Amino acid sequence: MQLTVSIDDYQNFQQALDMNNHAEQLEVIVTTGVHKTGPIDLRSNLTITFEDDGVLQFDDDPSLYQPIWTRWEGIECYAMHPLLYAAGQSNITIRGNGRIDGSGQGWWEKFRQIEAEDRTLPREDYELRLAELNPDYKTRTGGGGRPSTQFLRPPLVQFWKCQNINLQDFTIENSPFWTLHLLYSSDIVINNMTFRNPADAINTDAMDIDSSQNVKVTNCLLDVGDDGVTLKSGSGEDGLKIGIPTENVTVDNCKILASHGGIAIGSETAAGIKDVFVKNCAFEGTRRGIRLKSRRTRGGTIQNIQLDNLQMDSCWCPITLEMYFAPGVLPDEEATVLSMDEQPVTPATPHIRDVKITNVNATNVRATAAFIVGLPEAPIENVTIENFDWSLASEENLLPTERAEETGGRFHDDDRGIKTVNVEHLQINGANIKSITEK
Repeated sequence: MQLTVSIDDYQNFQQALDMNNHAEQLEVIVTTGVHKTGPIDLRSNLTITFEDDGVLQFDDDPSLYQPIWTRWEGIECYAMHPLLYAAGQSNITIRGNGRIDGSGQGWWEKFRQIEAEDRTLPREDYELRLAELNPDYKTRTGGGGRPSTQFLRPPLVQFWKCQNINLQDFTIENSPFWTLHLLYSSDIVINNMTFRNPADAINTDAMDIDSSQNVKVTNCLLDVGDDGVTLKSGSGEDGLKIGIPTENVTVDNCKILASHGGIAIGSETAAGIKDVFVKNCAFEGTRRGIRLKSRRTRGGTIQNIQLDNLQMDSCWCPITLEMYFAPGVLPDEEATVLSMDEQPVTPATPHIRDVKITNVNATNVRATAAFIVGLPEAPIENVTIENFDWSLASEENLLPTERAEETGGRFHDDDRGIKTVNVEHLQINGANIKSITEK
């Protein structure tokens, strides 16, 4: 039996769920207008239908989002409750021409203040609460979100250990942190969605497909403050222990505007990321179009990645594959993690191999055409780039070549072509390219 109810008949969205939890199948209609809410926990066998211009708008008070056990920048820990959350649920559909608004401005301002003060330790009550639950917080590495402050901002939407999720037609915007986080989940369809965050809203990836399988992304528009379609599988020892890969992901007919990386794989790669198929996508003003990234201590293998028929304009660097991703490296790690000298191979050594990129047209390249940089002890292997046609932007629109990718200033020079370091079996437009090893 399916029961359909309107949000207008309840004090808030959570009450609409709780008071009708007996229904085998439940549909909640979000009517036209703005409906303010705090954190929401979803149930199985649920459909959320937005009427035109229906909006769920979340409160931006951090104290409302109590600690839960989750994964934050690749490591399991306690962090703030996601704004819209499903844990261990199945058969959930969210659809319709409405919006989920995370009221991100207040969250971004708090983080900008942390950065302005260069603060590295917790201070606010909601940070100290998490610090007590995460006793090793001072030594946790990250990707740029300053986890040592314990200002562990929540994703706007998170599915944790869920199956059979269908998301279509609505807009998701103004996220405090990652916008859509799919974690330990499978069998997910994302179609005709818009992801929108300001370009300067840090850590606001559009979607993070994290240790998840069988995900199909089609016909989406992404315009965000960090990476776009992002694939991850945990970081370092913690991710290796959990050991759940991301695999069988398809991305088709998507458009990506402002983004640090349009199709981004990594840098949390511990359990591996494989069998990824991307085609028919456009990138306009995206910093990096294709962005595969990892570093020492992350672990895992990125493999069997196929990308085809990509149109790019005004990208900083159309193609980057690199293993010196520097943001979030702890000071005592720098000497080894970012060293250009060969280091011992361990389970935490990352690998990138078997990547095929075909039919890429990149106009008005602003920094470097391609940046392919492996580790001396783990070169990037078996990369084929066919029908790669690129041209530089006008002189006044060029950027310094170090904008191609964040590598701590390493490996950049004045060459705006195809930069290769520590690469084996690389073929570009039919030519075998001899890799360069720098010491």
